[in-house]
Amino acid sequence: MADGFFYSYHLGWSRPDAESLLGDLEAAGLRADHPVTRRITLISPGAEPCGTQSWVTRDQLVLLAGLQRLDQVDFLLWQRSGAEVPARVRRNDDGTVSLHFALGGLSRSEEEGAVRAIREAIGRASLLCVGFVVDREGASAATDWRGFIVKGAVYFDCWPDTLAVLPEVADIQPQLSGVSSFEQSPWVVYGSDVPTR
Repeated sequence: MADGFFYSYHLGWSRPDAESLLGDLEAAGLRADHPVTRRITLISPGAEPCGTQSWVTRDQLVLLAGLQRLDQVDFLLWQRSGAEVPARVRRNDDGTVSLHFALGGLSRSEEEGAVRAIREAIGRASLLCVGFVVDREGASAATDWRGFIVKGAVYFDCWPDTLAVLPEVADIQPQLSGVSSFEQSPWVVYGSDVPTR
């Protein structure tokens, strides 16, 4: 089984969006700088599973994560405990931007703290965010979540913990028909976050 993840999908993306996201993540408890060394770690693509790590300034990270020069940027976020959360900002072929946060290697309490922080930061960017998916176990990692959330054009075999889509996607997806949900503007939210009545 794959590691857990939090993916979100956005229409339009720029340097101010990246700066806002980092600020909102920091306010919610996930920082770009290591809690002890204060270094910001950028991960370059490479043959190794974790790639080559280099240190950048916050301004450099904001510039790179704004995707003005690159189509993908990988970096580390940190919790106060020192637990790391690998993050990726990627521009897709269709122009949407994906934010990927890896939850593997975290304790249950660290994982919940990371999910809460990311969800809070994504909620602030909701005008750009067309939906997100949280799968703490990673069982649905093989699903084309961008195809499902952005286009409503694919199906999934395994339910994630939480799935949020725009109402127009919810309306056309037969897999979501009759499933308990609640509205959290601008999304319809399904899964474990749905309050019991």
